[in-house]
Amino acid sequence: MSARLATRLVAKPWGRADLPPPFTGLSPDRIGEVWFEPPPALDQLLVKYIFTSEPLSVQVHPADDQTLAAGQGRQGKEECWLVIDAEPGARLGIGLREPASPAQLRAAALDGSIEDLLEWHPVAAGDFFYIPANTVHAIGGGISLVEVQQNSDITYRLYDYGRPRELHLDAGLAVAQGVPHPASCRRQVPGEGSAQLVDGPLFRLDRLAGQPAAEVLARYGEAPVLAIPLRGTATIGDEAIAAGECGVAGSLADLAVPGDALVLIAQPIG
Repeated sequence: MSARLATRLVAKPWGRADLPPPFTGLSPDRIGEVWFEPPPALDQLLVKYIFTSEPLSVQVHPADDQTLAAGQGRQGKEECWLVIDAEPGARLGIGLREPASPAQLRAAALDGSIEDLLEWHPVAAGDFFYIPANTVHAIGGGISLVEVQQNSDITYRLYDYGRPRELHLDAGLAVAQGVPHPASCRRQVPGEGSAQLVDGPLFRLDRLAGQPAAEVLARYGEAPVLAIPLRGTATIGDEAIAAGECGVAGSLADLAVPGDALVLIAQPIG
């Protein structure tokens, strides 16, 4: 069985026809997302690239306890973003500038002023954000990023800039927290070197520059891991996984990362 995961190109009205390398020339459509099909051994996580030419909707995702209570199973969605490229002026809206009640959020979603309630962060390559479930958020135009998320497709749109798509105000406001985004959930990752990005509660995520240290091997243990090369090529067994691809290794010890490569590794917890 191949260690390389199957790739799915997802066309979006806000996507791009001119994807950057190594995705150049994959499709004539406006591609907004490149998905890697989760393997059975790691079906709790989904990895994707997102490319935007226009802003995405203002949205929110539920947590596991909320979807379980609603009879939907464990379908919560926490996610994180690593920006790999951004045009001048590009920004991400995450959380609110000031606390707001559900009634205030509803009124702002209906008249469009919810854009003004969001806290907008100017972004550049290397910016990293963890997005807890229940966080109101939006991705602006001109951004390329890698997203690692719980494998759930439940998204509640609160506002969509007048696009003719369904909104989910009642469901979204039932789970949205009208609060600022914690500063501890965002950082700038240096351009080189290894870095621990997430360590729970739902998954762990590291960036490797070369072979993992003993401490990283111990944290990831003997369980399977996803490997997402950002630069260079990693090897799982005798199979090369290049930048723009994603592979699954039986354990971190089965992954070889040369010193000139940068590779994200991800693993669910629990």
